[in-house]
Order: sequence, then C-alpha cells, then structure tokens
Amino acid sequence: MILYIWRHPKPITAGGLCIGQTDVEVDKRKLKRLANKIQRFVRLQQLPKVIWVSPLQRSLKVGEILAQRGFECRVAPKLAEIHFGDWDGQSWKQIEKQQIDEWCNNFAHFAPDHGESLQQLFNRAESWLDKIAAEQKDSPVLAIGHAGWINSAKMIATGQEVPNLAINWPHSVGYLSCSHIDI
Repeated sequence: MILYIWRHPKPITAGGLCIGQTDVEVDKRKLKRLANKIQRFVRLQQLPKVIWVSPLQRSLKVGEILAQRGFECRVAPKLAEIHFGDWDGQSWKQIEKQQIDEWCNNFAHFAPDHGESLQQLFNRAESWLDKIAAEQKDSPVLAIGHAGWINSAKMIATGQEVPNLAINWPHSVGYLSCSHIDI
C-alpha cells in the first residue's frame, strides 16, 4: 500500500505553544490551498477521491472542503497528533524545564500527565496503518495528518524503533507537504 499524506496547514496561533491535540484554527485560505493541491494531485494521478483525516480541525476542515467537491471524507481518530496531556496548548515557557528534560531523555516512554508517550503514538499509528493496509491491499491511500504522526509512520515503514532520545527524532515535515510512504 502507498500512503500519500499531507501535513495540515500552519495554525494561526500556534507559535511558541505545545500543540498536539489542541484544536487550533487555520486560515481559511490555507485550508482551501491544501484542498486545491490535493484535488489537483488526485486528478493528475487518477486516484480515488477518498481522503482520510484526523478529527482535529486543521485536518478535518480540509477534508470537509474536499467532501464538498465530491470526495469521500473519512475521519480516523487514530490519525490525530500526539496527545501532550497537561502540556497541550501551554506555552513551552510554562512547562517545567525538568519535565522537558525528562521527556528528552526518555523520549520513547515519557508521557506528560494525562497525555501519551511517543511509543503510544507509534502503536496507534501502526495499528491504523496495519488496518488500512489490510483493507486497501494495493490501492493508494490519501490522508491529511500531523507532523508527529507522519514522522512516526515514516519510521514504522522503514522498520525503525521509537527513538529513546529527542535528538534522534527527525525534523518535522513542512506544512502542506506530501509524504509518500510505502507500507
């Protein structure tokens, strides 16, 4: 299975904040820009008009635009970004340095209070990828996701383990960019 997954547009008010599952707004023009990009890609590649999205509005709203244009929009909670728990939506400056250090030094297994660890995100992403691969077989899958989830899926696809140290985490994919992942 080939997964084509686009990262959502840049949120309006995310600068300096720890954003995981906090539902932040995106400029409507940027939502339409990504929808146009996906629609053009699907037309040129002659792909099925089915798009998977996370329930977070920075992904979901692009799917809703595409649904108005004849796409089938499927919402998958397992596509959501990592849940940072009590950190989610907070300024990085407000989070205790000791907690951030603990996270960076136990990157795979540390979870902020009421949140999930990177290992849990990997497990969630792998579960969704396995389910979709079994259903889709050789059909390409289109999705709109989030940087942490996309990096996790790329690492899973290449057989990499969850990194134990934050320094070993890859750079985030760019907003509106498409990642091609062979599962």
